[in-house]
Amino acid sequence: MASTVKPISDSPAQSAQFPWSGIAWFGALLIICYAPVLYRLVLQWANDEDMGHGFFVPVIAAWIVWQRREKLLATPIRPNYWGLVLVIWGMIQMLLGSIGAELFLARTAFLISLIGVIIVVCGTLMLRALAFPLFLLLFMFPIPAIIYAQITLPLQLFASSVASSTLTAIGVPVLQTGNILELPNGQQLSVVEACSGIRSLLSLSFLSLVYAWFFDRKVWMRPVLLILTVPIAILANSARVTVTGLIAASYPKAAEGFFHTLEGWVLFVVAMLMLVACHSAINWGYHVAHRPKKEAQGSD
Repeated sequence: MASTVKPISDSPAQSAQFPWSGIAWFGALLIICYAPVLYRLVLQWANDEDMGHGFFVPVIAAWIVWQRREKLLATPIRPNYWGLVLVIWGMIQMLLGSIGAELFLARTAFLISLIGVIIVVCGTLMLRALAFPLFLLLFMFPIPAIIYAQITLPLQLFASSVASSTLTAIGVPVLQTGNILELPNGQQLSVVEACSGIRSLLSLSFLSLVYAWFFDRKVWMRPVLLILTVPIAILANSARVTVTGLIAASYPKAAEGFFHTLEGWVLFVVAMLMLVACHSAINWGYHVAHRPKKEAQGSD
């Protein structure tokens, strides 16, 4: 006599209904508690050109969650009330950050509380499944002012030095004084903070992770492309300063206003194409390195 054996689930929580009500309740509380912080964050996205990509971060993170909805709904629900520690920690950090006018602390407290809520309502397995979109949310927050100040000046000086050397090499004499380039026609090109490369570095870093997610299944490719965005963004920004200097030496008006902004967008697209080229090169090397193993397995 044939018999069928029903699989036994790992825990009763696996067969429990997905906690939509708990998610909605805690989500509403989070938004209410952090509304002032989130409102000022959105205002900065709208007014700060360095953070224009902030509007896309939660949208793309939500899209990734939606793409993985079947896997997430199949994840065992095991609520863990230790997550309340993170929720309380986030609230305390938000209050301290608001009192001390430390925006980075106040804003990242939202993410800490969000992680705590996920653990409380769904458990650590769900947190692991949501790790990547949660990591993407870090790109919503501007770099802390202290770190920003320490990074921008070296990048400004590096871009100025590269532009000065390149322009001199192609026959345009330049006198460099710090981050200011003196051109032969009397024009001065000042490499300000906005031209330091931070803007393209933040946006390109975010796009590299999203690109790796959608176009490559290898998990290790994400940190590799993220690391590559640093030299690519620096080189692209140096090229932008060089091109601006070259244009300013011949057509000063074309180096300002709309044309200067357009130049930045064009070089950002070039930087993205360089990232895609690096990805293709890495994949080519990966397949070449693994080809002998596949051929050996095939011959066996």
